[in-house]
Amino acid sequence: MDNKVRIGIIGATGYVGAELVRVLSRHKGFEISSLVSQSYAGKAFSEIYPAFRGLADMKCSPLDISAVADSCDVVVTALPHGVSSEVVPVLLDKGLRVLDHSGDFRYKNIGTYEKAYKLKHPVPELLSEAVYGLPELFRDQIAGARLVANPGCYPTCSILALMPLLKRGTIDPSSIIVSAASGITGAGRKADIAYNFCETSENFKAYSVTGHRHTSEIEEVLSMQTGTEIVLTFTPHLAPMMRGMLATIYADIYSGAGLAEIRAAYDDDYKNEFFVRFLPEGVIPETRNVSNSNFADISVFFDERTGRATILSAIDNLGKGASLQAVQALNIMFGFDESEGLI
Repeated sequence: MDNKVRIGIIGATGYVGAELVRVLSRHKGFEISSLVSQSYAGKAFSEIYPAFRGLADMKCSPLDISAVADSCDVVVTALPHGVSSEVVPVLLDKGLRVLDHSGDFRYKNIGTYEKAYKLKHPVPELLSEAVYGLPELFRDQIAGARLVANPGCYPTCSILALMPLLKRGTIDPSSIIVSAASGITGAGRKADIAYNFCETSENFKAYSVTGHRHTSEIEEVLSMQTGTEIVLTFTPHLAPMMRGMLATIYADIYSGAGLAEIRAAYDDDYKNEFFVRFLPEGVIPETRNVSNSNFADISVFFDERTGRATILSAIDNLGKGASLQAVQALNIMFGFDESEGLI
């Protein structure tokens, strides 16, 4: 392709940004034209991540929105929540399309966002415009969007697993329990004792046992898509691995539905979705099978004794849970094959 889409990454040196550089540097349709990092301004990206020597030697620059606007057609922001909501509106005003990784634009209900993130949103008017960047549910809206909000990793893992049964009324919405574990990269690239090797190796623990902000994100998307208010129990865990995510989800099946009917819902919804693999009966998803990929592996089991379904969903928290799903959405936004750069 002669005229590649010029893309910038703001927050390029975190784990999400580095994964974006890895994929986009070999993408046929995009050309990385700006790498922004306040912490490493002036350093070549390959100095920070030596594995990229000869592949991504561009120097990182401090945030200069005018310079970014002059050199880019689209920008991916990998900034903390509360920071994105200040930067993204300015980028949009400069005529850029934006895909944002923070939680700042994932919600439609401003009150839900402000309660979950304990922040006052500076541009609530953009919430109605932003498109939730889960391609399997919002593909048509993503295509023409000016602002795409990349979903959280836990929500991606959970929503894809629950939607086929919820939208058909097969499960009791009030019975849903999500127990999920993430690799340590989900906490971001930062110096924090809780995420040091000696604290995480040979250890497995729950955190934010009640009130994790992704709970409200999962509930809002599922509620809006099904027309039913969803209130569920969600508990995240930290697993002693670099990357990967596994959600184990429990829900009561309404009387009359059996395993064949339950499996048919997933077969029907995901038969044409390349990046969602509904596994054969009895096969259990494993994080190693989706590592470094944009795939979500899902399986479902039915316990006739309890009348309860157990749904298992595995993704890479940096892949389908963040950067690679973002590339999938970017491909849709700019008319490329959805899998370009991802396989």
